Amino acid sequence: MAGLGTSLQTKAEENSMQLQSAIKVSANDRIRIGLIGAGIIGHYDTDTALKVEGVELAGACDLYSGRLDYAKEKWGKDFYTTKDYRELLARPDIDAVLICTPDHWHEKMAVDALKAGKHVYCEKPMIQQIHEGHAIIDAQKASGKVLQVGSQRASSVAILEAKKILESGMIGELTYIQAYCDRTDTRDAWNYSIPRDATPDTVDFDRFLGHAPKVDFDAKRFFRWRNYKDYGTGAAGDLIVHLLTGIHTITDSYGPEKVYGIGELKYWKDGRDAYDIINALMSYPETDQHKSFQVYTRVNLCDGEGKGGFGIKIFGTDGVIDIGWNDFKVKTLKRGDAPGFGGYDSYSSFSKKQKEEFKKWYESTYGSARSGHEFGKEFSFDAPKGYDDRLDHLIVFFNGIRTGSNIPEDASFGLRAAAPSLACNLSIDLQRPIAWDPVRMKLI
Repeated sequence: MAGLGTSLQTKAEENSMQLQSAIKVSANDRIRIGLIGAGIIGHYDTDTALKVEGVELAGACDLYSGRLDYAKEKWGKDFYTTKDYRELLARPDIDAVLICTPDHWHEKMAVDALKAGKHVYCEKPMIQQIHEGHAIIDAQKASGKVLQVGSQRASSVAILEAKKILESGMIGELTYIQAYCDRTDTRDAWNYSIPRDATPDTVDFDRFLGHAPKVDFDAKRFFRWRNYKDYGTGAAGDLIVHLLTGIHTITDSYGPEKVYGIGELKYWKDGRDAYDIINALMSYPETDQHKSFQVYTRVNLCDGEGKGGFGIKIFGTDGVIDIGWNDFKVKTLKRGDAPGFGGYDSYSSFSKKQKEEFKKWYESTYGSARSGHEFGKEFSFDAPKGYDDRLDHLIVFFNGIRTGSNIPEDASFGLRAAAPSLACNLSIDLQRPIAWDPVRMKLI
């Protein structure tokens, strides 16, 4: 079951295995990066990128002065900072940029960076609007530079190993996938802390708005931008896109042909307009890579159970793969060759004579063959303590820059994961299913 991207190490228990990533740094040529968007995910991505040998940070851009001050506190008083991302793109000593901004800036910044000759790591979702994305694909092809989208699920050791389990036929034919993300707490619903000095003097709010509708300064819109449709993509673009990235990686799918979503703003009525609960059904057509299957997905930011969690459950005809974040379990079953009779069955309504005749026929037809089903051994797979799929994902990015190795989560993959996610929002707004062409990557 081991192969590209993963290997296995069997523990003392026969049915418990530890996953081992096979993603390694392929060269250590120096790569200098620039950070565009020095907020939460910007620091996560940058700190992880700097763990890769040969990667150096050359500068950072943000529209809040306090983040630029912190950048100098963290990376040195002479560290280069700016409020204009174009100044980073103009620097010849920067090879690649991390785009960690609000979603409504992703396409423009990615295209500008590629045209400036920079490699691009763009946080998910790659786009904010479902009609976007092709400009990024075209710019990447024209530039010859690397573009990778930042959902680390595409490089997760658990996702890559689950892919091999599915391909092995262990759980039979894929029929259905259930994928979810549940959250309960305030910060998990994007209500992030707002600094006390947030004013028009410290925040370049007009530049933040970009092509979005012009409104008066509002610190909530800047620091909690995910709550607003003008700048973010809500639960669909932030979280469902992670789920679909995992699903598409495992199945080699281009995506669904139909998406139907329902959603509401149920609990976090704090001025936001992004839904806090979404449920969606997606229909995946048969392709050369897989048979047809269905996906049910949900995000609930007001989960009253309090457990939270993230999961993808892949149902086959002969078993199931139950995936957490960097771990999963495999359960299988085997059906008997005989149908059995009795219990909740029409046999109970037969006359005495017919019951006797049926038993004779059944025994002559099936003999001692088993009926019903029996479960196989359950296998569990766990990543080692301290494993970081974000690091693996950034290694894939930098390997692509250094050696030209494959980038699975490229611009086309990014669009094929983002657009069906955003179709959930569109379906809710229009109150009808959304038809999508996953090959041509266009609305129908």
